[in-house]
Amino acid sequence: MGAVTMPTYTIAVRALCEFTAKSGDLDLRFTPGPTAEEGIAGHAAVRLRRPPGYQAEVSLEGAYQELLVRGRADGYDATLNRVEEVKTYRGAIDNMDDNHRQLHWAQAKIYGYLLCRKWQLTEMQVALVYFDVDHKTETVLSEPHTLEGLQLFFEEHCNRFLAWARQEMQHRLKRDSAWCTLPFPHPDFRAGQRTLAEAVYKAALQPCCLMAQAPTGIGKTIGTLFPLLRAAATDPGLDKIFYLAAKTSGRQLALDALTLIRQSDADLPLRVLELVARDKACEYPDKACHGDSCPLARGFYDRLPDARQALLGATLLNKTAVRDIALAHQVCPYYLSQEMVRWADVIVGDYNYFFDVNALLYAMTVQYQWRVGILVDEAHNLVERARSMYSAQLDQAKLTQLRNTAPPELKSPLNRLNRSWNALVKDQAVPYQIYPVLPNAFMLTLQKVCADMADYLAMHASVAHAPLQQFYFDALLFTRLAEAFDEHSLFDITLQAGRHHAVLCLRNVVPAPFLKPRFAAARTTTLFSATLSPWQFYSDMLGMPPETPWIDVESPFEAAQLEVKIAAHISTRYRERAGSLAPIVELMTEQFAARPGNYFAFFSSFDYLHSVLQLMRERAPHIPVWEQSRGMAEADREKFLAQFQAGGQGIGFAVLGGAFAEGIDLPGERLIGAFIATLGLPQTNEVNEQFRIRMQQMFGAGYDYTYLYPGLQKVVQAAGRVIRSTTDRGVVVLMDDRFERGEVRRLLPGWWTVSEG
Repeated sequence: MGAVTMPTYTIAVRALCEFTAKSGDLDLRFTPGPTAEEGIAGHAAVRLRRPPGYQAEVSLEGAYQELLVRGRADGYDATLNRVEEVKTYRGAIDNMDDNHRQLHWAQAKIYGYLLCRKWQLTEMQVALVYFDVDHKTETVLSEPHTLEGLQLFFEEHCNRFLAWARQEMQHRLKRDSAWCTLPFPHPDFRAGQRTLAEAVYKAALQPCCLMAQAPTGIGKTIGTLFPLLRAAATDPGLDKIFYLAAKTSGRQLALDALTLIRQSDADLPLRVLELVARDKACEYPDKACHGDSCPLARGFYDRLPDARQALLGATLLNKTAVRDIALAHQVCPYYLSQEMVRWADVIVGDYNYFFDVNALLYAMTVQYQWRVGILVDEAHNLVERARSMYSAQLDQAKLTQLRNTAPPELKSPLNRLNRSWNALVKDQAVPYQIYPVLPNAFMLTLQKVCADMADYLAMHASVAHAPLQQFYFDALLFTRLAEAFDEHSLFDITLQAGRHHAVLCLRNVVPAPFLKPRFAAARTTTLFSATLSPWQFYSDMLGMPPETPWIDVESPFEAAQLEVKIAAHISTRYRERAGSLAPIVELMTEQFAARPGNYFAFFSSFDYLHSVLQLMRERAPHIPVWEQSRGMAEADREKFLAQFQAGGQGIGFAVLGGAFAEGIDLPGERLIGAFIATLGLPQTNEVNEQFRIRMQQMFGAGYDYTYLYPGLQKVVQAAGRVIRSTTDRGVVVLMDDRFERGEVRRLLPGWWTVSEG
């Protein structure tokens, strides 16, 4: 018989060291680090200083029992017989915490061992090269090592990881075996749900991206998660699935669906992790993230292994489960959840975890070369969210406040920045102005001030200075986005209360260039929503690959279920709004009398809402009403929705595009109708008009891309609250004469039968 081949667990050198080489405190004292671009430039600068024959990016690998360890050594200097691990930094090198230094040495020594094995060397100098990105200087820390010593170090770290690796290999084998025969958690698919599921499955196998428009009520969450789980177990498979949602309610739907899937098999190998924002996970918001301040940071890495192992025994790693286990082991819940990303199968979180400038999941996907499948819930929201992610603003008023409180070392740089700011706007004759290019002199000054702030913050890492840190973050994002400035964004200056209060904005119009690398990093991405048309608009805005298929899932609902009326005698245009109040109240009163029950009434603004509500209370005091208020807390939103009881009666007044216009489920008699007193068109102002001009230049459809498509998407989403199942019956009243226009009617769902009310 031949020798039995053991299964192999492949791990990167960095990942191995991150698992085995950290100990002691979690120490996140603020130390401004280099950007990715600065890191790449720093590595290049070090290479240029090395002699001829210097070898960079040396590919290496070595085996130990079931482990295969791979990586790339930054450089090898043959003249010195020295392997180099290059790290870029800014500030004082002595302020670098011990955990980072231990990690760096571990990486360097393992690369040293792998090089010795590759080239049959018996000894080697192992060096850490720290490159200061601001001053372009390097500090070299070098140690002599023998092959035997490096081998012992390598095997020691492999042994620390080996039990975990064996556990992970067993989990992956069981996972893939169970997932490929996973039963659908319901007796059968709903109408349209099978079509959606098949499209997601095929897109994962090809692999490619997918844009799917599917009506509300067919079960899109489970109809996308289930097929992707099945596809993940099909060779070559997926390492992880990211379910990304715009709102908390979307994340909860995903967690509920995954819990339902698990019910088919209590022992199903399925690790589900929920990621939540730091401010919602932090147990000590008044303390700094280091062992001298926070008890959950003290000894974090010493207690992490037990906490990590305990989490694997939980069936669902949602916010509550992670918190309970974290506190039981006295570690930080937020950073424990980030550690668990490496070992989870399905990660549920917000859009920003993959699409933002500093997205955690995107960075880890690239770093560890994961094969990931992504589901983007309510994907129509991604346009505005991505625009926000890739926009930046600098407010001179904040600079003025900072100049009054800044430490003496920064007074001169901040004053210099203020003078440059004033020079920038001295000739601006209007309150709002677009500039075709970025101001070179100002940007150079801003970059220098950023470096000065970084130096100060790095030297005073233990001193809290929140305004300075926030202004530094704002300025750093501004300079970073400025490097990518192109036709996809606008640069504008707004004068507020005089020339010494100017707001500078880099305003993203088309996020596609920023999102394309994100889609390219994933094996498959499905964007799904009830409102994802016209598909060309979303494809252009988001930068979908040209071969991306788009499907429009047929609605399971019949036209007879939903009565759609157009109140063509009403105009909700701003100049005619006062005259619309009485006709709206009259129409709502008549409809309520004809069929009492629970209704939503959606308006374009809070002011418009209040005007109609006031008249409604005067003329129809017998009809119960409740209203959305500005900035409602989550508890208040729950109280608002709780008033939509089955068998109840009343009208909930809300703003179109707000918290109640999508992502909520009020089935059956909880909601029987909606009044929509607006086309949802964005406000006509100077900024949106510049968007229209730019969209016309880029796509030849300025008005549609800026106003019409975003507006009607909100209308259809709001109307979609009414019919949630094949047994629901309801009415939608569209109150504006423009709903009769052909270009508007074409954007309404095809299954609707529209009549004039």
